[in-house]
Amino acid sequence: MEHQVASAEETMAFAQQLAGQLQVGTVIGLVGDLGAGKTHFVKGLARGLGSDSPVSSPTFTLVHEYSDGVCPLYHFDFYRVDHAQEIEGIGWDEYLDEAGIVVVEWADRFPALMPQNTQWWQISIGEGDARTLQLLKQAPQPAANHP
Repeated sequence: MEHQVASAEETMAFAQQLAGQLQVGTVIGLVGDLGAGKTHFVKGLARGLGSDSPVSSPTFTLVHEYSDGVCPLYHFDFYRVDHAQEIEGIGWDEYLDEAGIVVVEWADRFPALMPQNTQWWQISIGEGDARTLQLLKQAPQPAANHP
């Protein structure tokens, strides 16, 4: 499945609509370059789940929790993580067992930590603000290097 968007607002609208189709326990892995729109995607998911909380990337805190919607949204960012043990050390497995939705920016840094049924979304940068949102059929190869 591939979807073209022309702006950050359209990325958020797409994810907001997608949120209505998700079930508790869904795990989403987001893949894309810096500035691709991963955080905008999460903003749309949060809005679609009924959260009014301001959404920002948890680059330095590793996880943000939004619990004011129809179910909790656990928003992770693996960008600055060097070792899987850092993720496991904050209770990764417990988050996966929670009755909520987990979404991970830079999930391709540690694909082995992601459950087998993860929905992998690739966000590719086009011209200007255009983006391609693509549901991948399988987990991407681990991202060894990133900016």
